[in-house]
Amino acid sequence: MNSLEQAEDLKAFERRLTEYVSCLQPATGRWRMILIVVSVCTATGAWNWLIDPDTQKVSFFSSLWNHPFFTISCVTLIALFFAGIHKRVVAPSMYPFVCRRLYKIAGFNKKHNIMNVAFTSVLTTHI
Repeated sequence: MNSLEQAEDLKAFERRLTEYVSCLQPATGRWRMILIVVSVCTATGAWNWLIDPDTQKVSFFSSLWNHPFFTISCVTLIALFFAGIHKRVVAPSMYPFVCRRLYKIAGFNKKHNIMNVAFTSVLTTHI
């Protein structure tokens, strides 16, 4: 494979990676909003739970029972993390970095400067 064919392959890979990352953007935005809303609800519920004077006087489970907003939002946040929301939120930025690292390990960056240009354009366009 000559240098011109390799450059064309890398450009095709860049286009495909850009297309894939751009397809992930709408779903990622929704997951980020869900994570932000649930995190704010959990923080607000935790604040109300902590400043309640009855929290120190009753048992832990009774305290959770007295603060259903915090309990439900906390359980929802934990369930979202078990469902993999952290992966869905960072997916568009994760794939280009992983690909760049793999190509760097394989030695393509030393031979072909086009990889730096390709990954830089994907990262700056979609992140």
